[in-house]
Amino acid sequence: MNNPSDEAKTLMDFDQVVQGRRSIRGYLNKPVPEALVREVLALAMRAPTSLNTQPWNFYVVAGEVLNRIRRGNVERNLAGVPHSREFRLGPDYTGAHRERQIGVAKQLFAAMDIAREDKAKRQEWVLRGFRQFDAPVSIVITYDRAIYGSDVAPFDCGGVVNCIVNAAWSRGLGTVINSQGIMQSPVVRAEAGIPEDQVIQTCVAMGWPDDSFPANAVVSQRKSVDEAAVFLGFDD
Repeated sequence: MNNPSDEAKTLMDFDQVVQGRRSIRGYLNKPVPEALVREVLALAMRAPTSLNTQPWNFYVVAGEVLNRIRRGNVERNLAGVPHSREFRLGPDYTGAHRERQIGVAKQLFAAMDIAREDKAKRQEWVLRGFRQFDAPVSIVITYDRAIYGSDVAPFDCGGVVNCIVNAAWSRGLGTVINSQGIMQSPVVRAEAGIPEDQVIQTCVAMGWPDDSFPANAVVSQRKSVDEAAVFLGFDD
């Protein structure tokens, strides 16, 4: 496959991508070519999918369309309109899950010099999330409502999203999976022209990383294999 971008001359190997990738929350004011996004999606769509159902669809927005989504999302959230995410959030995190959530928040706030008592900076950080971190591109991932209610479709969407962020990183692009950007789903649906036969699953903000943005240096920690895995039946 020919690479249409002068920005990504050398592709990284798989281990480099997975070990080096991190969430990017600050972007350069620089457009991403449509051809490069298409290349990322074409590669990502080789993700595993149950029975080859391929339930995913993508609404790729940029420019003024994305700006209208940002404005609507921010305005409705500031006005106190309850969120309308179309996937189930479930109960609040507790225990180890909550500890990890707090841990990465502390890393980000420390990098951005946001003190616990600094309400203005904390509010601006929240608003950045509502604005999809001012990324030049947002990929809204949906799946067919005909299979709503099955856990398989969201599972497959998660697989393709993982491939999107890794394919983008291998080409010099940064991303962050950002459900804050679709909190007000009526705005996203209207501005992106998403029909009612689609369920909005999540979105991925994408662009060229701003290496001077402090939060971009944050690397979240992972638990060890021994904490996560149980091995049975091995002879060694």
